[in-house]
Amino acid sequence: MKKAYISPSLMCVDLMNVQKDIEDLEEAGVDYLHVDMMDNHFVPNITLSVDFMKALKKITRIPLDIHLMIEKPEQTIRLLDFCDSNDIISVHYESTVHVQTVLNSIKDMEVKAGVALNPGTPVCVLEDLLPDLDVVICMTVNPGFSGQKLIPATLNKIFRLRDMLDKAGYPQILIEVDGNVSFENAVKMQEAGADIYVAGTSSIFTREGSVRENTKKFREIIGR
Repeated sequence: MKKAYISPSLMCVDLMNVQKDIEDLEEAGVDYLHVDMMDNHFVPNITLSVDFMKALKKITRIPLDIHLMIEKPEQTIRLLDFCDSNDIISVHYESTVHVQTVLNSIKDMEVKAGVALNPGTPVCVLEDLLPDLDVVICMTVNPGFSGQKLIPATLNKIFRLRDMLDKAGYPQILIEVDGNVSFENAVKMQEAGADIYVAGTSSIFTREGSVRENTKKFREIIGR
């Protein structure tokens, strides 16, 4: 079985006790920290800032999985020069006219480059971007808020995306799933071809257990 990666969503941490939550995630052995940056334009919400990401870099060595849900991400990429080759920066295909230029800017920083697709955006738009990609985020809910329910059609979309990547000769591109990644849904997502799991209130941060207990359960479920 191929390796699976856990990327807890920091939208779900207690912002008054971030360092404690990060320490718990470190002890749990998570692979990434998923950081959503929202601008109240591309999505109707405002969340974590560049300064927040810089602060994270000072307190943890866990790689950042930065998800830019913002318009004109090319104006923000240059502010992320503190990132390194272990980190991921993903932009939405729908957020910029010149997505390939943005991806090239990320690659020039020697950081892993990703593209996120909204549920209604077809996988075929990626065909000419594949040489520039390390990760594709398949949104399984409409972006902007945590706590939403999985859009069932996105499970087939994950499968079609994996099939397209493999047939095109890019099996190394990882598929990240973001949206209602519950314990139950994670199994279905893995069967469809997912590699990285953005875990939030329906799994890692559920109140039914501690972060470490929930991470252990999640890892057992995805066979890691």
